[in-house]
Amino acid sequence: MRLSVRSFLFWPHLVAGLLAGLIIGVMCFTGVALAFEHQILDWADQEARQVAVPSPGAPRLPMDALLSRVRAAHPETPPSAVTEYPEPTLAVTVSTGRGTGVYVNPYTGEVRGWGAPGWRAFLQTMESWHRWLGTEGDTRPIGKAITGASNALFLFLGVTGLYLWMPRKWTRRILRPSIWYRRGLKGKARDWNWHNVTGFWLLPVLIVLTATGMVISYKGISDLVFTWAGETPPATGGPPPGRPVQVPVPPPGSAPVPLEAAFAQARRQLPAWESIHLRLGGGGGKKGAGEGLSALSFAIREPEGWPLFAATQVFVDPYTAQVLRQDAFADLSTGNRVRRWLRFLHTGEALGLPGQFIAALASLGGLLLVWTGFALSWRRFFPAKRPVSEQIETTP
Repeated sequence: MRLSVRSFLFWPHLVAGLLAGLIIGVMCFTGVALAFEHQILDWADQEARQVAVPSPGAPRLPMDALLSRVRAAHPETPPSAVTEYPEPTLAVTVSTGRGTGVYVNPYTGEVRGWGAPGWRAFLQTMESWHRWLGTEGDTRPIGKAITGASNALFLFLGVTGLYLWMPRKWTRRILRPSIWYRRGLKGKARDWNWHNVTGFWLLPVLIVLTATGMVISYKGISDLVFTWAGETPPATGGPPPGRPVQVPVPPPGSAPVPLEAAFAQARRQLPAWESIHLRLGGGGGKKGAGEGLSALSFAIREPEGWPLFAATQVFVDPYTAQVLRQDAFADLSTGNRVRRWLRFLHTGEALGLPGQFIAALASLGGLLLVWTGFALSWRRFFPAKRPVSEQIETTP
């Protein structure tokens, strides 16, 4: 008995959906919740971030003084990063660990905790389930392996589903139920219509989301991006930090300049900046892996920068506050640029709010595909007995 290509693909498609459907549903649900994570936190935290300006043009405290206030208020969790904004009414953001931090009033030095604890806890839970199925500690690699494999099966479902979607005859009457939702359908006919139409319209986005998810989940696939570009893959997963910057050895007994002087130098490089971010720990004599002293690396974002997720890296000598190098997004290697694009295409952030909305809509559609896929499978294996007059012809 010869199997048609459609029958040959149908059963792997069905089995893959049954095996990974529940996990795919979890990732789609959490993907919807995480689609606008940054906007949600900005909205929920807007009151905590606001500060009163003492007077027009009031001077701000030096960055060193602000960080000293944070260390005094939270000696158990030293600052790990700091971000400042040009708006006079916005507090300086200081991170004290993964998912924790404080706001500092740039005029008074007042330290206040991040707001919206409920929203933050919810989004952290959603991220944990999206990436690791809520596992922690030693079991986290298991959760990551399960979500990675389920994402790969989701990609397989998309590719095979495209072929299964194709009608046997390309006529308007046959094609219409596969590309447009129909009213008044019930049972198997409704589920078949919803499954096919949703898959048709959202398949391109779902393939992008799952393919980029593969790059994020598996270092070997991420390495292929750099190999394709003729570059050596980074030792760790994710985009590499860029070319190292050598800091000239300072005279004996030299002390680092105040951090405010380095910030002032960074601000001058891009006068239209919208945020300046510095990860603390570099500079001041910290040794790299055989690279000598570490430069202070400022990530500066501009309002109309492109890509939207790009930041210009400004490397500053911690002993002289002189700029050692400035790297725009275009200065990165081809592999690095492509890898960063893939990272932000996965969340939709690469295309701004429209991209995030499309990613959220596709994730929501993924939930509908899971539901209708399970429903169709149930009806295939456990068909309900119905009168002939109620049966509606559908195509498997």
